[in-house]
This record gives sequence, structure tokens and C-alpha cells, in this order.
Amino acid sequence: MIEGSLVALVTPMMESGHIDDPCLRRLVEWHVEAGTAGLVVAGTTGESATLAKEEHLAVIGAVAKYAAGRIPVYAGTGSNSTQQTIDLSVAAGQFSIDGYLVVTPYYNKPTQEGLFRHFSAVADAVHRPVMLYNVPGRTAVDLLPETVVRLAEHPRITSIKEATGDLGRVETIREACGDDFGLYSGDDLTGREFMLRGGNGVVSVTANIAPELMAKMCQVALAGDADEATEIDGHLVELHDKLFVEANPIPVKWALERLGRIPGGIRLPLTRLSAQYHEEVTAALEHGGLL
Repeated sequence: MIEGSLVALVTPMMESGHIDDPCLRRLVEWHVEAGTAGLVVAGTTGESATLAKEEHLAVIGAVAKYAAGRIPVYAGTGSNSTQQTIDLSVAAGQFSIDGYLVVTPYYNKPTQEGLFRHFSAVADAVHRPVMLYNVPGRTAVDLLPETVVRLAEHPRITSIKEATGDLGRVETIREACGDDFGLYSGDDLTGREFMLRGGNGVVSVTANIAPELMAKMCQVALAGDADEATEIDGHLVELHDKLFVEANPIPVKWALERLGRIPGGIRLPLTRLSAQYHEEVTAALEHGGLL
């Protein structure tokens, strides 16, 4: 089981909107060197909603190639269509990935039974582990703990990225699913406490900006050292907050550009960070000792 800081990796783009493959390779190398525990590619932060299928697969394949087995890679393949999710997941299986991140179907607002059948169908169709992804703030549907417990009985559904910020779910899911089921926070602000309560790590937006600090914070939190974890997280808390002043990944891509890590490309309907937030995000970078 992966433990620690898994980065929800951005997809670097040139000003034209074309994917910057050399930059993507540099980001992968940076995370390998920084101690990031895993790469989650082509998810929300990777602008999956704006990628054509061919681009989506190209990004997954490139990251898998550049990682070269040195760091686990999970591919975001979820959509609001069960068949499209299966098709993309099966296609992504040609690459050396370690698993899939599959988000709850957005917009069409399925019932809990619909969610159960959706994830079960996807897991039946693939041959690698599936990480459930629950983010009601994005999808308008909440994968409830009792449904997670049902899904955890499937041999290929092995973990969940829980992004509600509801810390009570850690104990509920852990007690029902056991220690072999992976629990990952999808909310940087509560990630430290999530791990101290028994979670296995964080799928982190902040890790794009401060991979070394996030890796260290996760390491000590998983060791149960609440004081040191709190101290380290104190350097990150402004980033946890300010990287969401506008819709993710707008602020994090601007911050990475500010650090000279990526060019300024982002795809419509997302736009570059509004000028009114530049000082706030810059201050958060300074607070984290990154500028």
C-alpha cells in the first residue's frame, strides 16, 4: 500500500494550450527526487475535463514512461459515463501504471445504488487496483461510507480518495473496511489530521508546489508525531488555503509558473489566476519558504 504524499499532478501546458512534454518529464523527476510517494495523473488538477481522449492517454503514458517504475502512478480515468470510464481505463491499461483513480460520476447525480453499480462495473473491467474518488464539491454527489464499505468487498477496489473534509469518515471507513483498505485525504487543509486519525496519506494539490515539505509532513504524521507534523504543516497551511482562492488548478498552475516550474498555459473554460489574488498566493509561497 502506498503511504504518504501523493501529488495530484498538474498537466503543464504552453501558452498555446499544447501539452509541454519536456516540462512534464521535469516535474516527474522533481517528485521522484523530492520523496513524493505517488503520482496521480490526469485527474481534476491535471485538467482531465479538457483533455481529448488521445491527449489523456498520452499524458498517462508519458508519466508512466518517465516514472519508469521508480514511483507509483495512478491514472485518473473517471467520467460521468460508465462505459466511457471503462473504455478509457482499459485503454490506459496498456501503460505501466499501478492503478486507477475513478471519480464519482458528476452532473447526472446517481443514487447510491447507481454509484455501487458504476464502480463495480469499472472494477470488473480492469486488472489493476481502483481508488474511489469522492469529491461532492465538484460532482454534486456524495459516495456515502456505507456504499464504500460495499464496494470495498470487490477485490480490485482497494482505496478511496475522500475529499469531503469530514474527518469522522476516517474512523467509520477504517473500522468497517480494515487496515488493508487505503484511505487518502483529498483535502490538504485537513490532511494532517486525517492521517493522525488513521489515514494512509494525502492526494495533494499543495504537493505540486512544496513536494519535500508535504512528503516530510506526511512521514511524521503517519509515524504519529502530531507535534512535528503540526509544525511542518504550519509552513504549508497558507498554501492549503490560497491554492483554492479560485477553482483548482488555476491557483496552483499560476504558483508553479511563479516558481519557474511550468509555462503559463491553461485551457478554457479555466483562465489564468485573477490579478486580485496574485499577492495572496505570492504571500503563501513566501510563508512556505518557497520564494
